[in-house]
Amino acid sequence: MAAMPDRDDSHWVRWHQPYEDPASPLSLRLLLVQSMVGGVLDAAGPGPIRVVSLCAGQGRDVIDVVAGHPRGSDVAALLVELDPVLVASARDRAAAAGVAGLVTVVEGDAALARICAGSVPAHLVLVCGLFGNITEGDIAATVAAMPGFCAPGASVVWTRHRRPPDATPWIRGLFSSAGFEEVAFEAPPEPYVLGVGWHRLLVAPAPFDPGARLFEIVGDGARPA
Repeated sequence: MAAMPDRDDSHWVRWHQPYEDPASPLSLRLLLVQSMVGGVLDAAGPGPIRVVSLCAGQGRDVIDVVAGHPRGSDVAALLVELDPVLVASARDRAAAAGVAGLVTVVEGDAALARICAGSVPAHLVLVCGLFGNITEGDIAATVAAMPGFCAPGASVVWTRHRRPPDATPWIRGLFSSAGFEEVAFEAPPEPYVLGVGWHRLLVAPAPFDPGARLFEIVGDGARPA
């Protein structure tokens, strides 16, 4: 196991602590995301399956599925995370699960499209825990950029809280306008405020712009994203 960095945990690290409680809303969200990731792998055609996860955190949504899925050995995943403690945690998790050769964890800014240049077009892009921490303009820009990250027929799995004013109907509309069809949207009833979406690209992929900057983080991780 790699040594954890000797520094105080950031609020982004503390945000992950509810994963240790299987009854927490964050654990429920994780199960929903993992189910959709598994669904993408179930439906994937023969050959390699490229996965990109932006702001990947501890990487549980990808690593745990790859480790247990029959198509896991076909996955080539790139997990991008800026916080070094979370990067170390994700690398340790991949190693412990025996998938370090399938999952690459990069310490870097997921807002910079160029960091994904070697892993796109992807068959699955995850944008989880992000849309609650960026502006509406950057949400729209990120969704609009997704066809450039995608292979034909690729999927995007995303999350966003549903606290008033609930932005998830608008985000679902953004994906539709960008050429995606909705495969699933999970919105557990109160007291939960989480939402998880799965969209599949229907139109031809767009050119990838490695010079794009997709977003700026403005949230502090204090609310579900």
